[in-house]
Order: sequence, then structure tokens, then C-alpha cells
Amino acid sequence: MIAIAFSLLLAGVAAAPHQPSAEASQAARSPAGPSIIVFMTDFGIDNDAVPICKGVMLGIDPDARIVDLTHAVTPYSIFDGARFLYGATPYYPAGTVFVVVIDPTVGSTRKAVVVKSKRGQFFVLPDNGLMTLVDGRDGIAGAREITNPAWMIGKAISSTFHGRDVFSPVGAHLARGDDWTQVGPEVPKLVRLDIKVARLDENGISGQIIAVDTPFGNLISNIDADDFLKLGYARGDQVRLRMGDREMVLPFVKTFSDVALGKPLLYIDSRGRIALAVNQGDFSRTYQDKPPISLFIPRKPN
Repeated sequence: MIAIAFSLLLAGVAAAPHQPSAEASQAARSPAGPSIIVFMTDFGIDNDAVPICKGVMLGIDPDARIVDLTHAVTPYSIFDGARFLYGATPYYPAGTVFVVVIDPTVGSTRKAVVVKSKRGQFFVLPDNGLMTLVDGRDGIAGAREITNPAWMIGKAISSTFHGRDVFSPVGAHLARGDDWTQVGPEVPKLVRLDIKVARLDENGISGQIIAVDTPFGNLISNIDADDFLKLGYARGDQVRLRMGDREMVLPFVKTFSDVALGKPLLYIDSRGRIALAVNQGDFSRTYQDKPPISLFIPRKPN
């Protein structure tokens, strides 16, 4: 994985290219065209990258509604981008355009693509695995490589700022209702992440701590709540578990305040996964645990 420093992303930003007028943009809009763009990057907010990209989008489609999913994705973490997409997409309607720039190999041979899900949502992003989780749940209706220069901006596409030159303009073209099949040729198969799934057997469930829920420091697992409940536990039970080399006994509770301040707990998070937390504290810092970490929960003793 090639790490691209933010300074390189912003280096050599050229003068803003000519953009269509608002009247031309409105004329090009399909009456049924989507108008919501959900924007996610790992750019951070301490530089001008995000507002530059938004300026490109609004220059092409002044009527677009741009929603920031987050710009604080762990730098270069394709998996975090994939899980945030998975969590957010169910709450947006068909036709929503998701522009995602977590692109550690920007400028390489990786493809830039538009993907349409079977829910009718569009995704403008690098073909690096970001669609893995959404694909598993919603399915893919089609994918096309971005090759049409008319959908990009600039006389010379930057090798380090495709967020500005490729993904943002393509997202805006889709939002104003342009025909997505014109973006480029079909892509028969997308890159997928190798994501481990939890395994339930007669002894218990083996999973993994996959992420930290910032800024609170809760540890998120890949263990689905329905599978966990098959182990026989009910709220109020003490759950013995093994996390990495550490063995712990935690109360299984409904919410944080069910234990005293500063005490650890096990709960089902808002996405339906098993998670570990400290009431008004930071589990990750308290126990010095960071993902990925193996997690095993045995069946409830008789």
C-alpha cells in the first residue's frame, strides 16, 4: 500500500478550470435525477482538500445537496471506509450518489469506477475493496470504469488528487442526472477485501475486534448480536471472554449507565454487533487494546 501524504494531495493545485454555467447545469439535469451527494474521505478538515472537492461538485451541479459522511476515516484504511459505507447507505434513498475517496494507491493502475447497487444507489470511488460490505448486503447492479474525459476536469489530471479531478466531477454529473453508462466501459468484477467473519460452533463464537468507535474508545467486533444470543446469554449475565491473550469477565448490559462510572461492559451496539466499552471512559486506552484482536466468547455454562 502506497501512503500518499496530504501535502502531496494538495501540491500543485492548478487554477480552477472552466465550469458549466448554472443555467447549463440545470438544463442538463434529468427531471428524475438524484440530487444528494454523500461525501466521505480520509482528507481531514485541517486543509483545503474537502472544500475544493465540494467546489468542483457545485460548479457542475449547483443544486446538489452535499452531505458529509466523515472526512476523518483512518488514513488509508479501506476497511474503515467500507464499514462506514455499510452503516450509512441504508438511511439514504435510491438515487443517492456516494463519493468516497480513501485511495492509498492514487495514481497507480487501480481503476476509478462508478458502481450502481441493486438498491439504486451510485458509488464513485477507487476500485480497491470499498464496495465489499455493501455488495454483500445489497448486491451490485453494474460497474463502469471512469475513462470519459468529458466527465473529469483539468487539462492534465493530477496523479495525487483524483478526489478533485475525477471523483468529485463524476459524482456531480450523476447527481444532476447524466447517463451513468457514458462514464466508461463496464467492469465485470470489482476488487474485494478479504474480511474475516465470526464463526459459531459447539464451543462458542470466534470473532475479532475490528475497529475502535472514536472518539469514545469502544471496541467494535464482527460478532453479530443474533449469533451471540445463540450462546444462551441474557442481559444481566456475566460473560467470560478471551480477547487476544487477555481473559475478562464483563457484564452483558443494555446500555452504558447500567454499570458504575469507569466500569467495563459488554453490549449490543447500534449496528447490531457485540462491543466492549467503559461507562464514560475509553476501553481502548484503559486496556491498551487496538484492533485487530481475536475475540472468543464461550457458550453460557449450564
